[in-house]
Amino acid sequence: VRKFTFLWVLGAIIILFGLTFQILNLSNYFQTSRPVDGGIYKEGILGDYSNINPIYASSPVDESVSRLVFSGLMQYNTSNKLVPALAQSYSVDSTGTIYTFKLKPNLVWQDGKSITSKDVAYTFDLIKTPDAQSPLISSWQGIKISTPDQSTVVFTLPNPLSSFIYSATIGILPYHILGNIAPATMRTVDFDTISPIGSGPFSINAINSNGSTIDTKKVSIELIPFNNYWQGRPKINKFIITAYHSKNAMINDFKSNTVDSMSGLESVPSTIKNTKPNLYSFPLTAAYMVFFKTTSKILSDKNVRQALVMSADQKSIINSLDHKTSVVTQPFLSNQFTYNTKYSQAQFDLNAAANLLNSNGWIIGSDGYRYKNNQQLAFTLTVPDSPEIVYDATILKNNWKSIGVNLRISALGESDLQNSLSYHSYDAIIYGISIGVDPDEFIYWDSSQIDPRSAYRLNLSEYSSKTADDSLAAGRTRLDPALRIVKYAPFQTSWQSDAPALGLYQTRYLYITNLKIHGLKINEINQATDRYNNVVNWQILESKVTN
Repeated sequence: VRKFTFLWVLGAIIILFGLTFQILNLSNYFQTSRPVDGGIYKEGILGDYSNINPIYASSPVDESVSRLVFSGLMQYNTSNKLVPALAQSYSVDSTGTIYTFKLKPNLVWQDGKSITSKDVAYTFDLIKTPDAQSPLISSWQGIKISTPDQSTVVFTLPNPLSSFIYSATIGILPYHILGNIAPATMRTVDFDTISPIGSGPFSINAINSNGSTIDTKKVSIELIPFNNYWQGRPKINKFIITAYHSKNAMINDFKSNTVDSMSGLESVPSTIKNTKPNLYSFPLTAAYMVFFKTTSKILSDKNVRQALVMSADQKSIINSLDHKTSVVTQPFLSNQFTYNTKYSQAQFDLNAAANLLNSNGWIIGSDGYRYKNNQQLAFTLTVPDSPEIVYDATILKNNWKSIGVNLRISALGESDLQNSLSYHSYDAIIYGISIGVDPDEFIYWDSSQIDPRSAYRLNLSEYSSKTADDSLAAGRTRLDPALRIVKYAPFQTSWQSDAPALGLYQTRYLYITNLKIHGLKINEINQATDRYNNVVNWQILESKVTN
């Protein structure tokens, strides 16, 4: 009896276990993982936290926090198209000088106060005020701002400017909080760091700082969702940004899952490659170029510059990269409506380059380098101290040596590089310029931008051409794309002929995460903070649901 009972009980247990196992397997078969709301997301960024006021923010950390806390009249969507944000709509009059914006109804600040046209006017009037010392001041001089009613803002430009609408992405400031503060003290108020009130998807909840040395110092900014954000409450429950002074400290925190993502690195650290992190490589509307300073003795000869362009193996440079990118062969990017292949720079041809130098009196000497009037064909190429760019420069050095050019490479750290850029103390320089969606590149190529008194002095080639100047001025003052294509053609022809620069490739923004972010899509962006274009819909948690 005992044996009989034992066998029956054992059989029942086996059957029950089998049924349970089958049910669990069938359950998994009929269930899938889907993203759900909630969770805490921790992002590490290399840089300093100092001022997130949108009229001042300039460091990667400040710009990132500012982007999450504040909203502009316009913003970019996940297709990198400019769309209304706080604005409901906008219109441009027939002269191209009057822009009228209508605000969305029922907009509120993070303290519950209503957002009105007065806030918008205050923001841009503050930028225009010299005492405020905003780096954006030069872009807003001469523009008049009026507010016919609480939901309407009118900008009157002194002249038509096709790229003006792209300036409407600047975060708006609350007049009811800052209106009584003297512009001269605006850079030092608590609002800029510990108590900002914005209208963006997140608000600051707490700020924590720790570490006593450069290698250990970290500042963590804890952000919480803004329930009344105009696009709806973000799906993540808490967003924490940690600013790191040390790259190694950020990488170590990523390895230990103290942070979920890293921003500010140019390549994937070798110490984390085996963990197979998620890599989001965003193409930027920006370009790496070699800018030849056309006022320097050797590079003042456009035949020398053309020979340098012809002898640069652009394909080898791009193949050496650890990521995909698009080639840059002219001042405009390939996806801009002004781009035309007939204006591309000279193609790689070592024989043609050598013949051009021969015909212009540059003769090969006994040392293998070229000379003309007892002067060696030699110059220094200044580059950022980055492994990727230094390697690019090494390829160019070998290319140019093959046609008799003696190239010296000078790799500079960030501080020294910025000084070199500010004073144009170089013969040639590899640098990445932000181009954006609109083809207005006046600040990079117009001769007025050579002057040390100019706001930016970003004409890094010190390129001067009346034809180019006239064309750049005409192109930026037209709104019709077809007409702009015609107006920019003389500039493109001059650029191709004069070779003030050598196009290399489009830059990218690398975002490394140790988890999958649902809602984050890889597409072309204009700057690193555009990774947040769809941050309100980011999800980091998953849950099993029945199909």
